[in-house]
Amino acid sequence: MKFIDIRSDTVTRPSKAMLEAIMNAKLGDDVFGEDPTVNELQYKCAEITGKEKALFVSTGCMGNQLAIKSHTNPGDEVICEMESHIFNYETAAPAVLSRVQLMTISGKNGVMDLNDIKKFMRPKDYYFPVSRLICLENTHNRAGGVIQPIENIKEISSFARENGIKVHMDGARIFNACVETGISVKDYASYTDSISFCFSKGLGAPVGSILCGDADFIDRAHKWRKIIGGGMRQVGILAAAAMYALGNNVERLKEDNDKAKYFSKEIALIDGIEVSPENVHTNIVIFSYSKIPKKNYIPLLKEKGVLISSGSYDLLRAVFHLDVTMEEVKDAVKIMKTL
Repeated sequence: MKFIDIRSDTVTRPSKAMLEAIMNAKLGDDVFGEDPTVNELQYKCAEITGKEKALFVSTGCMGNQLAIKSHTNPGDEVICEMESHIFNYETAAPAVLSRVQLMTISGKNGVMDLNDIKKFMRPKDYYFPVSRLICLENTHNRAGGVIQPIENIKEISSFARENGIKVHMDGARIFNACVETGISVKDYASYTDSISFCFSKGLGAPVGSILCGDADFIDRAHKWRKIIGGGMRQVGILAAAAMYALGNNVERLKEDNDKAKYFSKEIALIDGIEVSPENVHTNIVIFSYSKIPKKNYIPLLKEKGVLISSGSYDLLRAVFHLDVTMEEVKDAVKIMKTL
């Protein structure tokens, strides 16, 4: 059976053209700084984000954790949204690697209000941890691919800079936001001290993420990448896929956003499904179904040829990507309606 796989945009596989780019990559030893394809990718990403330097890393999680490690000291506190990836899906890594604690703030659809951030800021008294870093997630995964409003980002950035606090953006799916809003990655990144984004999601590369920031920050992150085992050798075979993705797969992300919007509007017509199409900004749809328990509904859809994933709590998740066509999206809707 051929499955319509909308569990995640991480299930994409390299296209023939991307595989050719991998096969033809110029290689060297990256630990010596001699892999030309990695160097080219890092230079390009620094240019795209408007930052001084960039560092190729294996995963988005690694990028986020290197950012936290490089921005903080042990005993500091990091402010993030309660449903953020950093808090929920990175295996308590801030506590393990950086020895910091997270202050989680409940946002509205993944968006933190500046007044709430101010309320949870620590006073300067010695018996409190230092509020050192604010982490934003754009787009917000558990909120359903919600785009962080640029005005909100500006407000938080201005407040942070006035108070000597760093801002990191987990931009795993930042390009999905860019093609939807017309706001460039450089504009988003201008309000942060660091930004990371993934090549292995909507951009369709098999592996890899990037971390960008000023030169001193990236130098620290580079050292910590090595310490946690991230010294990579002829990694240009992966950087070549990322370069291909940046050159060919960015603008088409709008198609994925459109697939998600179509899907959400259609399944909203199914009795028992709760979904908010107005909150579907990009390529992720979060929904619930009251007729059949989640633990039964996911395998039932699988029997019919549709793969979806579990969202948080009692929610379900569908994510749209380059390896699922609009016709397959329509077929998935038809199958769900028959159930």
